[in-house]
Amino acid sequence: MATRTGSAVWEGTLKEGRGTMKLGSGAFEGPYSFSSRFEEGKGTNPEELIGAAEAGCYSMALSANLEKAGHPAKRISTTATVKLEMTGGGPKITTIDLKTE
Repeated sequence: MATRTGSAVWEGTLKEGRGTMKLGSGAFEGPYSFSSRFEEGKGTNPEELIGAAEAGCYSMALSANLEKAGHPAKRISTTATVKLEMTGGGPKITTIDLKTE
């Protein structure tokens, strides 16, 4: 199996700073901030990327299982909804719901 990488750089304070996340493959690089993570600001956030990764993994696994069962899929579309909540220990992903068509 392959080893993959991703990286992030953060500059400044939590609320005033900004950062960049990128995939080791170079397929994605995007800005993130306090506002894009905890509010509705522009940019991406770690939870959005986790959701996309989970949806991608699930879609591929479902495709493999359908093919094994003799029903190969033509198209699988999965959307992940990732819920981030503040807990006593700080922000925590509490649920990831997948909707597949």
